[in-house]
Formats: sequence, structure tokens, C-alpha cells
Amino acid sequence: MQDTKKFIENLSGAGKSIGVLTSGGDAQGMNAAVRAVVRMGIYVGAKVFFIHEGYQGMVDGGDNIKEASWESVSSMLQVGGTVIGSARCKDFRTHEGRLRAALNLVQRGITNLCVIGGDGSLTGANLFREEWSGLLDELVQSCQISEEASQTHSALHIVGMVGSIDNDFCGTDMTIGTDSALHRIIEVVDAIMTTAQSHQRTFVLEVMGRHCGYLALVSALACGADWVLIPEMPPKDGWEEQMCHKLSENRADKKRLNIIIVAEGAIDQNNKPITTELIKDLVVRCLGFDTRVTILGHVQRGGTPSAFDRILASRMGVEAVLALLEASPGTPACVVSLCGNQAVRLPLMECVQMTQEVQKAMDEKRFEEAVKLRGRSFENNLNTYKLLSHRKMNAELPRSSFNVAVLNVGAPAAGMNAAVRSAVRVGITEGHTVFAVSDGFEGFSKGQIKEFKWGDVGGWTGQGGSLLGTKRTLPAKHIDKIAEQMRIHNINALLVIGGFEVMVPATVSNNIPGSDLSIGADTALNAITDTCDRIKQSASGTKHRVFIIETMGGYCGYLATVGGLASGADAAYIYEEPFDIRDLQSNVEHLTEKMKTSIQRGLVLRNENSSENYTTDFIYQLYSEEGKGVFDCRKNVLGHMQQGGAPSPFDRNFGTKIAAKAMQWISKKLKEFYREGRVFANTEDSACLLGMRRRALVFQPVIQLKDETDFVHRIPKEQWWLRLRPLMKILAKYKTSYDVSDSGQLEHIVRLRAKDISAI
Repeated sequence: MQDTKKFIENLSGAGKSIGVLTSGGDAQGMNAAVRAVVRMGIYVGAKVFFIHEGYQGMVDGGDNIKEASWESVSSMLQVGGTVIGSARCKDFRTHEGRLRAALNLVQRGITNLCVIGGDGSLTGANLFREEWSGLLDELVQSCQISEEASQTHSALHIVGMVGSIDNDFCGTDMTIGTDSALHRIIEVVDAIMTTAQSHQRTFVLEVMGRHCGYLALVSALACGADWVLIPEMPPKDGWEEQMCHKLSENRADKKRLNIIIVAEGAIDQNNKPITTELIKDLVVRCLGFDTRVTILGHVQRGGTPSAFDRILASRMGVEAVLALLEASPGTPACVVSLCGNQAVRLPLMECVQMTQEVQKAMDEKRFEEAVKLRGRSFENNLNTYKLLSHRKMNAELPRSSFNVAVLNVGAPAAGMNAAVRSAVRVGITEGHTVFAVSDGFEGFSKGQIKEFKWGDVGGWTGQGGSLLGTKRTLPAKHIDKIAEQMRIHNINALLVIGGFEVMVPATVSNNIPGSDLSIGADTALNAITDTCDRIKQSASGTKHRVFIIETMGGYCGYLATVGGLASGADAAYIYEEPFDIRDLQSNVEHLTEKMKTSIQRGLVLRNENSSENYTTDFIYQLYSEEGKGVFDCRKNVLGHMQQGGAPSPFDRNFGTKIAAKAMQWISKKLKEFYREGRVFANTEDSACLLGMRRRALVFQPVIQLKDETDFVHRIPKEQWWLRLRPLMKILAKYKTSYDVSDSGQLEHIVRLRAKDISAI
């Protein structure tokens, strides 16, 4: 059989010139995308040019278009906004403006453009591409370029990346900047909650999203807001009474505060705007609650990009360069998107048309269709929010005779509490009696079991650690006592949230077979990235300094690898990729060369169990000795700070959605297995793990995962993120082999939507 694998070594950018620009509203992570395009472009032998100030710089030419070097994108990764500037450009909308832009590009030999912006910027790029040959003809006729130059630069290739905090672009699960904007919103909400609690206040928060309610919806999910208003789902007539009833009901339930989140584009059924002031007046008039308004505004666009956005942008930037290298004159302009955790290419105009269809559906009051067109990710968020936010009266609840217990096991992970809250509330909505078990299986054996009501989990989403308490004890030790407790409380099902031995994956190590991601890993990643940013800043000040940083993860190198990619590390040592003294020597030589450039600092990550003998101390001593006279070394063990802290928006959201889905699955199975007053659960699929696999959330019988697992080292035998390692090496200037076989297939957006998957 012929080997169809495709490697980066066989792709050459020699003789090609790539222009990179950021356009439209800025978004955190744009710099990471620019850095990845520049470094990947240079790596494959192409020339890369910065086009400053977006399309305006392309039209004006001159110093706005400058060749980039490897060092020129150093220290960009952790900076918010866009270093190369962005501007709204009227000139580019005119034919004359585009003609000047074409001349400026041809003069520099640029026929490949990488555009990072929103749908307007990408539509403009596509129009430019369609007009390209006509523009060149005009330039030849006016003797501004030669016929030969026109032939040489006859085709313009365009690849787009979507940079927009609103996440309003169809075809991608996440746009660059969305996760960081959620971080800003959640930081504000967490801060507001403490003051609101002190004074028993109601807060009305306005978040960005003129045409898209994604930020409002997801932040409402992530902080357990009382009410949310978004343009895609205008409230039904009489919503004012409903909302006030809900607020007063929550206050009666010992809740000292209310949070209402409003998207700036929120409307009612008649397309009339719903403003924060209108809501404030309504609450004061109907309930007399002390109410305050906070408009977040441009805070949401600012600040440092989150770990997720840095990785997303870096992956997209590399994929964009690959797409440009593989483009032929007939290739349509494409956009690099994220689907599940895979980078995919989609035709740019299909995505733009779909995005415009959403707005059209909203204008024509076809709101349900608008939600569907937004994509599965948006729809899932909305359904989960509806499921968790509206407590039904006892009379409305379906009554089941089932008892379900929820417990945490393993080490604490941020987001566990959000998962417990979600499981408890969905369980109650499904009509079950829900018990919460304290201190894992150990607590279970001692009978630390209590029935939980709806209000018992109020305010849990933003809490770090495990409020139920968790232990690493395995059930085998206490199996008889646990069975006794299950009999006493007549427990029909267990929902286990935790580490390696689990049903809903929650561990900072991200080492669970059957799931590409686990609750808590994103928060840990952000803790690592924040610390690395500070350390890099300190190293930049002292110059000629290399930091060796030890991360957690057991034998799983996820945190070290992905943390390395997010913080721009020079190397990351992990157990899955064995290394020897020669590798360490080559890393030292690489850093010695680096110290001769303008970037005089180094960052090396080491997973705690990457090697029995090459310990963090050993590597530190080796680097110190070998680097004498060139650089000095410092070491830092991050330790348990990776397990603590408030959960990131991603972990709150992931925990909430995955636990809700798990509880719904339990309900379905209980009904299936119920016969003559008893539950019979003796089939393989009565013990499942719910995990995220590539593009979907799937239930997998635990017994089937046995073959995929290395039990000695507590890791899956195959791990998707190992494919990101060559990326980290390339961006740190190492020659490496990179399998790009997955890239290159242009998919279609309609086919993606039609696939019966449940994306996250």
C-alpha cells in the first residue's frame, strides 16, 4: 500500500512571499496568530511581511509593509490586542483603493495573504482576490507594472483566520479572542458577586455582542446568572413578570444577590432594544431591590490572551501557512476553523454567507432558525442554560422513584463544583432524588451522604477545588461498606466526577482514556501560562537567563507540552517522548545560539515524571554547568498552585455541559434497565465514561477503554495533543518532522452541520 503521509519537510515556501494583516476590531490572541504565521513562513523558506494598520496600510504602502524577522515576533505571544495595528479602512472599499493596494503588493512580490479579522475583513479579502487579475491588467495598461510582473503574480491566494471576541462567525466553534473576553467578563462577575452579596444587591451587566449573544450566554452559564437576554432568543411576552418572579424566588431561597446579563444587542419579540437601564428600572419598580448597572465595554477586548486563545491562534497560524503553500490558482479562499479540537479548512464565502443568513433570520424574526444556524456549539449552550436556569415547581416535575448519588474522586480540579451543581439540578429536573457524597469513596463507606436540593448548589460554579471534598481512595478497599450504604439509601445510579477512575473526567493532568479533554486542565494551563509570563518578564530584565519550570501531570505530558506552546517555551521534557543526554546537550547548544540574538532568555518546561534520572535538579545543574559564561539558570517548581484558583470560563462551561449530559444519560439508562420495581445493570454500557473525542461528546463503556490504557503510568496509549509537539518545536526554531497529513482537505460547512454529532 502506498504511504499517503505528508510531511512538512516536503513543502517549500522558497520564492513565495506572504503578507499578514489584522483588520477590524482587535481581539486577544491576534498576536499569537501573527507570530505563528511569521515563524512558520520563515521556517518553510518563505518571506513574510507585516502589513501594519490593516487594509489601510496595504493601500498606503511605504513603511506600512515591512519584512518580518524571526526575532521581530518575540514577546508577542502574551500581549493583548494586535501589535501590527488594525484600522477600519474606507479606502479599501473603493476600486481606486484596491488598485493601490494591488500595486503595493506586486512591488514587493506578495501574492499570499493571511487575513486575521471578522467577516467584513474576510469578505473584503475575497473581493480583492476576485478582482486581482483585472486590477493587474489596469496596472499594466497604466504602465505602473510590467507585463512580466503581471504574469509572475497572476494569482492571489487568501487564507483567513477569524479574530473576533463575539464568536459570531459560522463554521468555527471558537474565534480567536472569545475565550479571553470570557475571562475578562468572569473576572468582573466574580468581583461583583462579592460586593453584591455584602449589600444584597441586584447587578445588571452589559456585555459585548451587538448581533451575537455568545458572550452573554456562556458567561451566564459560567456564573450561574439569574437571567440572560440575547438577540437570538428574545424573551416571550410577559417576560418582565417572569423575570421578577424568578429574582424574588431566588432571594426567598436565601440567595443574597441577583445577576442579570444582557448582550448589547438584546431585543424583544418586536425587535425593540432591551437596555440595561430598562431592566434596572423594571427591577426597582416591581421589586424595590437595590439595583446597579455595570457596562463592561472595551475591558472585554483588553488584557492578556488566555492559554486557549494562544494555542488556538498558534495552531490556526501554522495551518494558514500550510494552506497557502498548498493553494493552486483555482483554490477558493479558505478560512481556518476549529471543530471540536481539530483545525479544519472551510471555504471562506460559505462561512460568510451562513453568518449573514443568521442575521437575516433574526431580522425576519425566525429566531429558532437563527439559533440552529449559529451552530451546534451555540445551540448546546442555550439548551444547557434553559435546563439549569428554570426551576420547575414540584407539581410540574416528573416524579421518578430513582435515587442518584453524585461524588468527586481523585485530586481536586477546578470546575468540579460546576459539574456537581449541574448534575444535581438536572437530576432534580428529571424527577430523581439526588444525594451528594462527601469525601469520595471513603466518605461513601462511612455514610457521609446527604440529599441535595436545588438551592444547596447555588453559587457553586465559580468556586475552585471540590466543595464536596474528594479523596484518592479507591472503592475496592471499602466495597462492602459502600454496597451497604447503597442499599440503605436505595441508590440506583452513581455519577462519579474525578480523575483516572471516573465517569465524568475531571483532572488537571488531562490523562483520562476516552476523553481528549478533562475538567480542570484549562484552569491549570492558565495558571502555568500566567506564571511563565511573569518568569519571562523577569528573565527579560536580567538577560542571559534560562528558567527550568516543573509542571504537574503525573506521567502525562499534556500540561508541559501545551503550556510550552502557550508560553513560547524553548523545550518541554515529557515521559511520552523519551529523551537522553544528547537531546539535553542539543537544547543547551540551541539556547547558546539564541543568546547571540536579541532574545536573550530561555524557558524550559519539564513534566514532573518525565524521567526518573533526568530530574529537574539534574537538568538545572547540567544547564548551569554547560551554559557557564553564556547564560545562568533558575528553577521553579509550580506545584499545587496548578490545582487551585477559580475555574476558568472553559472549565465551568465544560463541567456544566458534560455533567448535564451525563445525568440525562443516567435517566435514560435507569428507565431502560428498570424491570418489576428494580434496576438491572449488568451490560457493558451500564458503566460508561463521557468524554470528548475529536469533534464529539461520546459515551464509551469503561470496559472497552481497558485496551486503550497504560495502567502502570495512568495514561491513554494514544494522545491527540502529541501532534502539537512539532508545532512547539517549529515555533522555537527547531528543525523537526511534522506530519501534516490531516491538513489540506477543504471541507464544506453544510456537511459539517448535517453530521449528527454533538459538538461541545
